[in-house]
Amino acid sequence: MAANIRGILLAAGYSKRFGSNKLLQALPAGSTHAGMPIALAAAHHLLEVLPESLAVVRPRAQKLGALLRDAGCNTVVCKNASEGMGTSLATGVRAAPEADGWVVVLADMPFILPDTIRSVAQALRAGAAIAAPSFRGERGHPVGFARRFYPELSALRGDEGARLLLAQHPESIVLLEVEDRGVLRDIDKPSDLEP
Repeated sequence: MAANIRGILLAAGYSKRFGSNKLLQALPAGSTHAGMPIALAAAHHLLEVLPESLAVVRPRAQKLGALLRDAGCNTVVCKNASEGMGTSLATGVRAAPEADGWVVVLADMPFILPDTIRSVAQALRAGAAIAAPSFRGERGHPVGFARRFYPELSALRGDEGARLLLAQHPESIVLLEVEDRGVLRDIDKPSDLEP
């Protein structure tokens, strides 16, 4: 049974479609955590469940790094963040090699409920190799990986993230049906912040 599950917040993107650093953009009025930066809201949800979480940031993202450190995340700078999400994920996994598993949260998905993150972590602790939430039949985030995937995760490169790994191991994925539409809601452009 995996007991040491670590959270990894991927916050090393460049927000190319958003037009500015979206992770520092305040959540709109009427939303949970209104006025709070997007990445900070995502970090709070992750830290509530997995207090020993780390955040992967890009070089020269001092403001974001300080914000996430102040929230309680250990921060790791991904020197090659411009290569893409796979490189950032590999950096995060290599920064927590002692873990029995990792729950990977995207910093531009601030609407995922802590209970959903908790369900993914519990599935890993119960022996799932890969765990992910599903909302109305569609797989979402975060995705949890057991330690057995360390070699593949730590060697990721480019912008595909763990998509290929998931495609190669569909039989290993435990889908957890949740009532949390936040598992599908990422922020790529300003209009994604509208309710």
